[in-house]
Amino acid sequence: MDENRVFLITGASTGIGEATARLAAEAGYRVVLAARSLGKLDRLAGELEPERAFAVQCDVSDWASQERMIAKTLERFGRIDAVFANAGFSKGSSFFGGENRPDEWREMVLVNVFGAAATARLSLPELVKTKGHFLLTGSVTGRITSIRNLYSATKWAVTGMAQAIRNEMAGTGVRVTLIQPGVVDTPFWSHLEKPGTPELQAGDIAAAVLYAVSQPPRVDVNEIVIRPTGQPH
Repeated sequence: MDENRVFLITGASTGIGEATARLAAEAGYRVVLAARSLGKLDRLAGELEPERAFAVQCDVSDWASQERMIAKTLERFGRIDAVFANAGFSKGSSFFGGENRPDEWREMVLVNVFGAAATARLSLPELVKTKGHFLLTGSVTGRITSIRNLYSATKWAVTGMAQAIRNEMAGTGVRVTLIQPGVVDTPFWSHLEKPGTPELQAGDIAAAVLYAVSQPPRVDVNEIVIRPTGQPH
């Protein structure tokens, strides 16, 4: 593999993003680590090869912040070959009962939906230049009806977004992959009650990401659904 290739990952400070950054670095990519928590990113960058890992503070819900992320990436490495729009979270009240928390709904939509869309819009022109790869973190709950809060609907939006982006990029050489995990043991669950089903590890999802990007250019892995063994629908 060309060791000059650059892999940009949002939500890289913990969980799936962090695990993907580690595997990407092992595979020979130069990695750009983006998230709100600069301290965590700096620690991760320090554990990877310093000249091959670059930490960028970014709030994906803010367009200008994402513009700076792309500009800093190009200033540091000069190119972008793969982008993983991974940043996202679940929070907020249900549709019926309990406390109303509309601000949490708004933030979740901005991060999970607008954030992923902005990452696509700002990075795809660079990926066209390299015939690169755009990946998004969806969810099993973006394929099935969930009784959980608005989070499930945001992931349905990501599912549709991935399909729309793939259609638009046909003929450019850019590949698009939607990663749809089931229950994964990550800090995602720090403010949520786990469903009590079997769990995957973040590294399991990272391995799926690296599988997709490692295929020959003629192969576009459109979707990967990955559940822990024994998790029901």
